[in-house]
Amino acid sequence: MTTVPGRRSSTFTRLLRHGFTDPSAAERLLDLPELSSVRADPVLLEALGATADPDLALHGLARLVEAEEADERQILLDTLVTAKPLRDRLLGVLGASEALGDHLARHPRDWQALVTYEATDLHPGVAEFEQGLAGADDPDSLRVAYRRCLLAIAARDVCGTTDVAEAAAELADLATATLRAALAIARTAAPADAAQCRLAVIAMGKCGGHELNYVSDVDVIFVAEPVDGFEESAAVQAATRLAAHMMRICSDTTVEGTIWPVDANLRPEGRNGPLVRTLSSHLAYYQRWAKTWEFQALLKARPVAGDPELGAEYVEAVSPLVWQAADRENFVPDVQKMRRRVIDNIPADRVDRELKLGPGGLRDVEFAVQLLQLVHGRSDTTLRSGTTLEALRALAEGGYVGRVDAAQLDDAYRFLRAMEHRIQLYRMRRTHLVPEDAPDLRRLGRSLGMRTDPITELNQAWKRHASVVRRLHEKLFYRPLLDAVAQLAPGESRLSAKAAGHRLEALGYADPAAALRHLEALSSGVSRKAAIQRTLLPVLLGWFADSADPDAGLLGFRKVSDALGKTPWYLRLLRDEGAAAENLARVLSAGRLAPDLLLRAPEAVAILGDPQGLKPRTRENLDQEVLAAVKRAEGAESAVAVVRGVRRRELFRTTAADLIGSYGTEERPAEEDPGALVDRVGNAVTDLNAVTIAGALRAAVREQWGDTLPTRFAVIGVGRFGGHELGYGSDADVLFVHAPREGVDEQEAGRAANAVVSEMRRLLQLPTADPPLIIDADLRPEGRSGPLVRTLASYGAYYRRWSLVWESQALLRAEPVAGDAELGRDFIELIDPLRYPAEGLGEDAIREIRRLKARMESERLPRGADPTLHTKLGRGGLSDVEWTVQLMQMQHGWAEPGLRTTRTREALAAACAAELISGEDAQTLDEAWVLATRVRNAVMLVRGRPGDTFPSGPRELTAVGRYLGYEPGHVGDMLDDYRRITRRARAVMEERFYGA
Repeated sequence: MTTVPGRRSSTFTRLLRHGFTDPSAAERLLDLPELSSVRADPVLLEALGATADPDLALHGLARLVEAEEADERQILLDTLVTAKPLRDRLLGVLGASEALGDHLARHPRDWQALVTYEATDLHPGVAEFEQGLAGADDPDSLRVAYRRCLLAIAARDVCGTTDVAEAAAELADLATATLRAALAIARTAAPADAAQCRLAVIAMGKCGGHELNYVSDVDVIFVAEPVDGFEESAAVQAATRLAAHMMRICSDTTVEGTIWPVDANLRPEGRNGPLVRTLSSHLAYYQRWAKTWEFQALLKARPVAGDPELGAEYVEAVSPLVWQAADRENFVPDVQKMRRRVIDNIPADRVDRELKLGPGGLRDVEFAVQLLQLVHGRSDTTLRSGTTLEALRALAEGGYVGRVDAAQLDDAYRFLRAMEHRIQLYRMRRTHLVPEDAPDLRRLGRSLGMRTDPITELNQAWKRHASVVRRLHEKLFYRPLLDAVAQLAPGESRLSAKAAGHRLEALGYADPAAALRHLEALSSGVSRKAAIQRTLLPVLLGWFADSADPDAGLLGFRKVSDALGKTPWYLRLLRDEGAAAENLARVLSAGRLAPDLLLRAPEAVAILGDPQGLKPRTRENLDQEVLAAVKRAEGAESAVAVVRGVRRRELFRTTAADLIGSYGTEERPAEEDPGALVDRVGNAVTDLNAVTIAGALRAAVREQWGDTLPTRFAVIGVGRFGGHELGYGSDADVLFVHAPREGVDEQEAGRAANAVVSEMRRLLQLPTADPPLIIDADLRPEGRSGPLVRTLASYGAYYRRWSLVWESQALLRAEPVAGDAELGRDFIELIDPLRYPAEGLGEDAIREIRRLKARMESERLPRGADPTLHTKLGRGGLSDVEWTVQLMQMQHGWAEPGLRTTRTREALAAACAAELISGEDAQTLDEAWVLATRVRNAVMLVRGRPGDTFPSGPRELTAVGRYLGYEPGHVGDMLDDYRRITRRARAVMEERFYGA
């Protein structure tokens, strides 16, 4: 055919209209003599245009007719014109599957498998597939027969004769028939082995659940028993040879391709265990060694091939163990670990395209359904189906899942499975990734019935269904539970209090009865408050369950809600500001300190809803608020009460920011730099304590002397206070210095200074529910036996005559924190020559520092404490790092300005920059110091009281691990990592400090 240059033929235009993307190539194919009847027949062109990929369908048809003999070719073309069922089936397959087009090109007569269109052909079972495989007596003929049967399943699927669930069931039935045929071939090849044993093949996974993919491993377990007269060991060996041969028949690849891999790794001990076991051996393993996930896998176990009686005995024997799995002591952590592993195992560049494992993917639905089955199937046998959609339907009928929720999830699951089927069907490859190329997306969308704008429609539908699945923990776990507890619709839900308790227990609640009482108190009734709580609680319960202590989270939420229940903004804040609700859940379930702070002033929950609320306030802002409050107060005690209230609120802000920065939320991922978290906490708590002391100082002065004290007065922070390194449980180490004002007698000035110190300490120690601020002045000259307050001149005289090297070392972290700023600067000017001695330290001073450190290590570590886990005095802990850094400061501070800082990490970085320590060693020390500091902070956050070592209780230890970024079940990894990091730091310390 010829056309005028520059003008399109009418065929070209028709092809465009019918959805061909390359009409020119299609025209060339239609010019072939073999396809002349196709060009002339508008019915065939329209049928090609109705396929997922008309270009692919036409190309496949061309290959098929070329492969046929002339007579058969004409029969095929005539039948295509006259028989719509065949036309739709054959062209539908060719337009959806390049791989099945390849099969038809190799075996052109197989198109005749699509001719039959009888009732028995619409929904074939195992028996029909066995007939289709009959006569396949060698592996290659079995592969060809399998593809012929697969061709028919795909044809019914793409034409909509079967839905996605029916297609998956047919694929599982075809797999069953194929396993039987492969086992028959293996038995024929080894009759002696076959005579010795009874062998049963148990299908697991999607095959066992009657929901197989087009391309998937077929998971199996083998169980064998000896035939009478044969020894057990010989029979097991014979069964192993038969099973291995059967697996090779299905899994090997030849010129006819492959059927599918047979995977036996779900057997006891996995690939390290024997391929075949007796029934008693299986039971012994499951009763003694099996993990929770293995019972979850057995939920889908189904005998499919071999000895049917033995297969039935196996399923009957293991079934009670499956339905007792939820009673296991480690059920909750095992379940949490499995759920998290799903996302963790996805490569970052694939997570957005993963249909199976990604967020909102197929595994989310399957996993949640199975978990609900394990929890409630203990007492309700109607839930014990191995098929996901059947189990979901049973859960809805039993009231364990809301009917609307179940319908939405059913719809989402079917859509996602249909996407998965069509993706795999194209090239018959095992994949769960949504393609990225436009042609592939277009074919995928059209295969699902999207024709106007296939790519856009596909993406929108996919995201919509994934979004439904992404909410499945709210949908499947919590909302029906809440409906039952609140008795919103009596008689509509059959979820009993006992079943609700089981579910809470399975989700990690240690006291489900108490949890149910809290839920009832929060959500019962018809008030607007209860209605909002019913909206909030499903999501909050999930966040609580994701923590180390769900019970504490729920109890804390009830207490906060009780305290603020009549406050109109509270529930509105949680409902309308998504971050506020999640932030609150994380804070309430992470330990005792933050909830205790919040419950003393519940209105501070507003901080969690403010986008800027978690940022620490500046020292200047805090000073202004505190000093203004002191000025307004009627007396010193009421003034300090306000100041301590500010400290409590800001301490809550700091703990909340720290917890959310460590755990992360959906909107705010966890902080990647632990050092930044440590610095933020250290600076915030230091500023807060400094402002509190400044407020108490101002209140004490105003109470007795008005606005002016007879002597200038300053508070010097030392230790962690001066180093801006305070933790939540740290004391405030200070020195008090004063200087008489002009014309004031020194004794009078001294009495005033001592009086103000006493009053400050009294005010800060008044009984109150607020966390205490303990002022410790034991680092002053002469320690506890020396005067509490000295003049600047007295400090100078003492340091000139009596100062010891340890006192110079203690002054390395001295910094003014409150009071007269000029006096504070004078004090720093006075001590600089002591802490940064000219020309550094002499050998005697270095030996003395080393001697003091060694003595401290031997005498101050608490009896019974593990030296490898004590954060302050243990191996490679805070003391080791700080003394190493401080020795470098005293040796080289006179020459290196960067070392003249009170902050450990800054000094270490300066030492590295000055090449006093290698970058690797500096990194080792810094990592250990940051980790030890975070552990101390974590202990205080979790227990509500300070501690220098890891807690011993498993729940508290898990909470510390979560703060440090370890998932439940990985506490051992946390302790191992701590020991490893601090061991390396100790090695650096011994070399740098002791000169080892």
